[in-house]
Amino acid sequence: MSTEKIVKSDAEWKAQLSDLAFRVTRKAGTERPYSHDGFPKSAGKFHCICCDQTLFDSSAKFESGTGWPSFFCPDSAGAVEERSDNSWFMRRTEVVCSRCDAHLGHVFPDGPVDKTGLRYCINGVALRFVGD
Repeated sequence: MSTEKIVKSDAEWKAQLSDLAFRVTRKAGTERPYSHDGFPKSAGKFHCICCDQTLFDSSAKFESGTGWPSFFCPDSAGAVEERSDNSWFMRRTEVVCSRCDAHLGHVFPDGPVDKTGLRYCINGVALRFVGD
């Protein structure tokens, strides 16, 4: 995992990403729930759509019923960073890519209790799947 931060201008990110991916990852937006019915269920890794860093493994994916892809842990320590998010009159913990600061989603303490107890609720548009 690279520790060097990737920094680009909005214009550079816009040239690389779809409009929705830019709004979600660079402007902390959220995609509609249930917009990824065909989300990969096979073995593989989920990478950051912005910088291609590996973020989550398919073995940590679970069905949360929330409408967004959910994972109980990142692929490795340091793959993501967590930040306090007090927007929308709520206290939440934002999850960002540790390499490029892309907004991925949020983490909540209501995940599978037999695993980590965490639910990384991630925007599917922020991820790129690479099968094994």
